[in-house]
Amino acid sequence: MTNDEIIKMAKQAGGRFSRNPDKYDVMEITYCGLEAFAKLIVEKEREACAEICDGFYLSWIDIQGRYEFMGEGASECAGAIRARGQG
Repeated sequence: MTNDEIIKMAKQAGGRFSRNPDKYDVMEITYCGLEAFAKLIVEKEREACAEICDGFYLSWIDIQGRYEFMGEGASECAGAIRARGQG
């Protein structure tokens, strides 16, 4: 995740950025905003992990024989990772 992506999500969660006299960026966010920010980060990371599994699926499903079942397993893993965000 890039700094720009993190800042974008923090702003999306209600964070406000300012510069203090020491030239450091300061983010102010409420507790509720912090919770929303954490959820956005977790959601993005979860999807990144599921996409890795999708990539394995695409790599392995085309290989006939002993590796084909691994593609099916990778697809199941991607679904399980995404399902964690549903409950």
